[in-house]
Amino acid sequence: MSKKVFVLDSSGIIGGFISGEFSNYTTSQVVTEIRDIKSQLFLQEALENKQITIMEPGPEDIKAVEEVITRSGDLLRLSDVDKGVIALAVYLRGDNLSPTLVTDDYSIQNVLMIMEIPFKSIQTRGINDVVGWIKFCKGCKKTYPSNYQETDCEICGSPISRKRTRKITK
Repeated sequence: MSKKVFVLDSSGIIGGFISGEFSNYTTSQVVTEIRDIKSQLFLQEALENKQITIMEPGPEDIKAVEEVITRSGDLLRLSDVDKGVIALAVYLRGDNLSPTLVTDDYSIQNVLMIMEIPFKSIQTRGINDVVGWIKFCKGCKKTYPSNYQETDCEICGSPISRKRTRKITK
């Protein structure tokens, strides 16, 4: 049986989550997102007491995450920091650990559900279902992939909008 660990997103740190029983990990990019003084002090103390380990995922782990978020439509909703923290959970899972990602971000939770990685919310209820996203033209209803960059339809020139789609599977 693999050892349980926690991966902390910035919302986990801001929410004051530190497991005293299990190891806690985060990325250096998450650390740079912590800006309020209370959370910075909390993080600094946790680092000094070796309660959090800063670790970076490998490029192959980031690529695996990018493949999933491209399919799910979460590509434009997730920052590089978000991708990195998910990739860290993927990396730790590959290292025979059982990671739970601590986050209140619904898009991150959506990807975690697709990738079958557990998550824990701190200040929100969390999501229950996996959703996908597509882009579509408000005028002619042409659909576009979720990573379509233009804001207007190439056919009729109407604005492009985004909507939820059916549940996505791995």
